[in-house]
Amino acid sequence: MSAPREGEQGRRIRPRRVRLLLPLLRSAAVVTAATTAYFLLPLDKDLDQHTGTVLVLGIMAIGALLALQAVSIIGSPYPRLRAVEALSTAVPLFLLLFSATYYLYARGQGEPSFSEPLSRNDALYFTVTVFATVGFGDIVPVSETARVLTTGQMVADLVLVGVIAKVIVGAARIGLERRQSSSAPEEPEP
Repeated sequence: MSAPREGEQGRRIRPRRVRLLLPLLRSAAVVTAATTAYFLLPLDKDLDQHTGTVLVLGIMAIGALLALQAVSIIGSPYPRLRAVEALSTAVPLFLLLFSATYYLYARGQGEPSFSEPLSRNDALYFTVTVFATVGFGDIVPVSETARVLTTGQMVADLVLVGVIAKVIVGAARIGLERRQSSSAPEEPEP
């Protein structure tokens, strides 16, 4: 059999590269759409019991997303790539969920909830500083409810990081082991 010509080889490689890029493009599209929605949707309701329920349901939905992603990672021919996709989708969605919560809470209160009024940008900035545990101190929760929300985010951050470390990384490891065992040549039976 003759070696493939240069043009033919290039065509064979490109579909593989595209297949490898698709999960990252999907993740980028989801994050871009969610971020655009965060900045454009009319977040004009006050934080109330209904909004609190939406926050809890949103956190549960992100947990379900991670669980589905873990199953997908295990069965994927590229488990590491699927793990990166899961992380690059779930973490930004988690941060945007808390950011919207802080924004709604800060704008709906008569008395200050934070050390300064929060724009959407400020709420996202505050959310990321809490998540990254840097806490610059320029925006701080001053009301009891704002402190409870922030404490809730801190606990959820720890749970999310723990889930990522245990479930997603574990799923990638299992997927790699599954892939290696299925591609290993089988030994003939005696």
